[in-house]
Order: sequence, then structure tokens, then C-alpha cells
Amino acid sequence: MASRARVRAPELVGAGGWLNTGGKDLVLADFRGKIVIADFWTFCCVNCLHVLDELRELEEKHRDTVVIVGVHSPKFVHEADHQAVVDAVSRYEVHHPVLDDPELVTWKQYAVRAWPTLVVIDPEGYVVAQHAGEGHAHAIARLVEELEAEHEAKGTLRRGDSPYVAPEPVAGDLKFPGKAVRLPNGNFLVADSGHHSLVELAEDGERVVRRIGDGERGLVDGTSPRFSEPQGLALVPAGLDLGYDVVVADTVNHALRGVRLSDGEVRTLAGTGKQWWQGSATGGPAREVDLSSPWDVAFFDGRVWIAMAGVHQLWAFDPADGTVGVAAGTTNEGLVDGPVAEAWFAQPSGLAVSADGGKLWVADSETSAVRWVSRETKTVHTAVGTGLFDFGHRDGAAGQALLQHPLGVTVLPDGSVAIADTYNHALRRYVPAAEEGGEGEVTTLATDLREPSGAVLVDGDIVVVESARHRLTRLRLPEEAVQVESVAHRTRRAATEVAPGVFQLDVVFSAPSGQKLDERYGPSTRLLVSSTPPELLLSGAGADSALNRELVLSEEVTEGVLHVSAMAASCDDDPEIEYPACHVHQQDWGVPVKLTPGGVRRLPLVLAGME
Repeated sequence: MASRARVRAPELVGAGGWLNTGGKDLVLADFRGKIVIADFWTFCCVNCLHVLDELRELEEKHRDTVVIVGVHSPKFVHEADHQAVVDAVSRYEVHHPVLDDPELVTWKQYAVRAWPTLVVIDPEGYVVAQHAGEGHAHAIARLVEELEAEHEAKGTLRRGDSPYVAPEPVAGDLKFPGKAVRLPNGNFLVADSGHHSLVELAEDGERVVRRIGDGERGLVDGTSPRFSEPQGLALVPAGLDLGYDVVVADTVNHALRGVRLSDGEVRTLAGTGKQWWQGSATGGPAREVDLSSPWDVAFFDGRVWIAMAGVHQLWAFDPADGTVGVAAGTTNEGLVDGPVAEAWFAQPSGLAVSADGGKLWVADSETSAVRWVSRETKTVHTAVGTGLFDFGHRDGAAGQALLQHPLGVTVLPDGSVAIADTYNHALRRYVPAAEEGGEGEVTTLATDLREPSGAVLVDGDIVVVESARHRLTRLRLPEEAVQVESVAHRTRRAATEVAPGVFQLDVVFSAPSGQKLDERYGPSTRLLVSSTPPELLLSGAGADSALNRELVLSEEVTEGVLHVSAMAASCDDDPEIEYPACHVHQQDWGVPVKLTPGGVRRLPLVLAGME
């Protein structure tokens, strides 16, 4: 095994304490003899959720030698709330110890710069690898096998059970429901995400009429179907005979499913069950194209539009010819308006169509924004929100109003839009300007909700999906707005002090042990750089294959954000393997920077290294 840097792992410290340990506080010494994988994550981050799923197989296969430790490192203020972390650990079925680090103490000690980041610690307490982003499960699995062999031989490997202690299960008919629709018979169909099923509730929103799905994760069609954390739902428009009545965004299965209400039969409409990666097909026969965490669906402009949260895009499924493909967005994460092919989104998670069918409203969660797509001009616009780093609870003129990670939008009878302002525990309202080109207004309709994720109109009332209270809540639409004290926030990460002028950006990537860069069809790496504001970068913006780039930073801009997106593809390096397995490693960084003459002139970002 190749020699590795001997870097002692810092202690694991977090003011929120430990979860999934039966109340016991742990320290690194408790893991001595085990291989530790520290997963720096936050529950708003869809890439972090992908990594949780990537690690499940490794966690099960090596349960007697490996301990995964989640280090919860919040981006949004709500994510620093301990109960919210408790809820997230239950919601996403995290079956390992989790350290709640609301003040980012351990994040800073490990010099982490991005969500998610995985750090591997050997049985003697030394850091041996660090990987940012997704797609590293295969490399880590191979490293784990090498570490097992090495430390078994040295006598430093300790086998045995993990310190994981399962929490008390959530009781009730619903568990972290995602979204809901009202059925033609007056009942509600709810995506019961935590139970991996759909539930039909009576008109009272409480009594269970039937359940579609047996509660176990899976991708199974037929009349005994299985789902995996379904979220969005869309009714097939009246008069359109497709053989199914509801389209489901089956999020963790990376698929769209169709449900026939008469007998509960389910069929897969789009997706292969595998997650889309850079380089995969961006369109074609729907059952042959990979998707990535579809979070909501809506019939718009003759197709089923998909909030493809996992790749920061909108896709569309055409039920007439059975195809699916990109409809808007570039896969770059951020807030950029303009033609649909050039716009940037950030985890779009909620969709709703205007009454006249001319606009598709989008809850763009990571930018804390409400956006819309014009059917006529094929352009993307922003109604509320400024970008990845500003959020809060502030009403008033839309240009200065703030939201916090909204997950749902609902068009109201007067043309305004109700917003499930998830991390503010509120229902907000956006009223467009009376005149074209004017500025709209944002108000608060209701507070004291618990992580609302969607809403449905019912006879002049609005029924809110209170995800973290595991229920539907019916509210009368108020005549007057609720008065709320304004609060504004920026992300909690400290800015990196950088020097203006010539600046070196280096993305550090080493192909994992036993692999090599895949150069068979051209360059195997990709680096995309941009900035907010755009004036921050005098040169160096754009895409290229090299993972090193010389930038020139403006002396006229005092602070901003460098947006960096990197991808590298590696394949098994063994001439005896006829069909080597290949793996894609990718990560997006948003690095807040403050320009000062004494700042650094080089920024290293680790995609994968130290193995």
C-alpha cells in the first residue's frame, strides 16, 4: 500500500452534542481501532443526501470495521437548530452516530470547504484521505479494504459493533410527508416520504383511506409497488387519457412513476433507477435516461416539467412520445436569469403553473428564491431572492424581501403565489406588480408551521403539508398579512481573504488507488469558474479541461463569491479487466472571498487527495 501523509485527526467537537448514540458523548479515542469515515453534511444539500445513499452499502458491508460519523455542519440558520437536526437524521434514515456542530468548530478544524466532504481516518487516528463531492464511494470502499488488511496485519484493527443506537421511531400515519394534491373525489393524495409510499386521506385530511406502497424502499411496479422517498405529485389533466392519473417524483429512486387510482397500479415512466452524472445522456427514451433527485412535477406547456434538484435543472417528460430531456438550466448551481438554456438554478424543489398556463413558478431552494419560466419567451426570471448566500425572513418589496430555503409554491385564485417558506416555518405570499416591469411584494400569511413543504387550495382555504409535524394543516387564507420582525442572514462560512490581481486556483485530484484518469475519449477532467458579482473576475472565467487556472481578481470589488465546479472521471487500472468500471467525481464550491492586499494568492480545493 502506498505511503500516506501522517496527519493526526483533530478531535470531534460540536455544541449540539451527539445523536444516535443512546445519549452518550463520544470522542475520537472511542473509535480507536476502527476505520472512521467523517461525513461533513448538512440536510439542505441534495449532494449530501446523495452521499448518504452512496454510503449505505459500504456501511452495511463493513459494519464490524467501519464507523461512519456524520458531522452536521449547517449552512442555513434553521439547520443550526438541534431539533431540526434530530428531525433530519430521522427523515433520511441515518443509521450511524451524528455530531451536531452548529458553530462549525469541527468543520474548521478539518479545513473543510464544501458540502459534502468525506474524511477517512485510519484505526490509529490519522487522516489518510479527503474527498469533496459525490461519486467517491467506490474509491473509499477500496481504501477501506486496504486499511483493513494493513491494520489486521499490524494488530491495530478492532472488530465489533458500531456505537450506533437507533432512536425512537416516529409514530403516526404520516412520516415527513413531502407534497400533496387534491383528488377529483375530494380526498388528498400525499407523498408519505418517510414511509416510502403514497397515502390517500379523506376530505378531513386525517383519516387514511388507503396506502399505495408497502413502506419499504424499492423500485417495484405493479399493484404491490415500492417507492423511495417520493416527493412531488401532479394530477394528469382532465381529458388526457394516459393510462395513469398521477405522476410521482420518486426522488431517491431517481425516477418518475405513474399511478392509476382505480386499482393503485404503478408504472415507471422515466428514469433507470440510477443517478445522472456529468457525461450521461441529457435526453432520449425516458426509460433509458438517468435522472437525479426529481423533487416535484407539473404539467406545463404540454409536458410534465420536473424540478431536477440533484443537477440544478428543470427537465421535461413528454408522455406522448415517451421521451425526457433538459428543459432549462446548465447544471451550474446559482441564480442566473435569461434564456432557458443559459439560466442557473440551485436545487429547484417546487413547481406550480399559473392559471393561464403562461408561467411555471419555481421554488429554487438553495438560492432562497422564487423564479418563473415564461412559456412564450422561453426565459427564466427571478421574483424573489438574490443568490446562494443571502436569506432570512423579511417582507416588503420583492427586490429586498428574503426567504429561507423554500420547497413549495402554490398559485392562489388572485394570481399571487403562496410560498412554503420551509426553514422559516412560514407560509409567505408573493404578489406580482400590477404593471409589467414593476416590483412585486412579499407578505407573511402564517407562522408557527413546522418545515412546510407544499400546499393545496381547498374551497377558499389552504391545506399546508407540515412535513416536520407529520400532518396536513388547514388554514383560512387571512385578509391581512401577519406582521413579522425582519431578519436577514448570510451563510455562516467565514470569507477567505484573497489578494487582488493574479490569483492561482488549483483543484487537487489524484485518481484513487487502483484507478487512472479515463482519457480514452478525450479529457477526463473539467473545471468551470465564475463569480458573483461577475465583475470580481477580470479573467479566468469559463470552462476548460485543466484543473488548474490562473485568475485575475478585480481591485475594484471588495468581496464576492467564487463559483467553482470540477469533475474528474477515473477507471480501474488493471489490464486484466476487459470492461473496467469507471467512476465520476464531481463537486461544486461557492467560496466567499474578501479582497485585501495581504490576502492569499492561491486557493487549493480538494476534490480527492491524500490517498
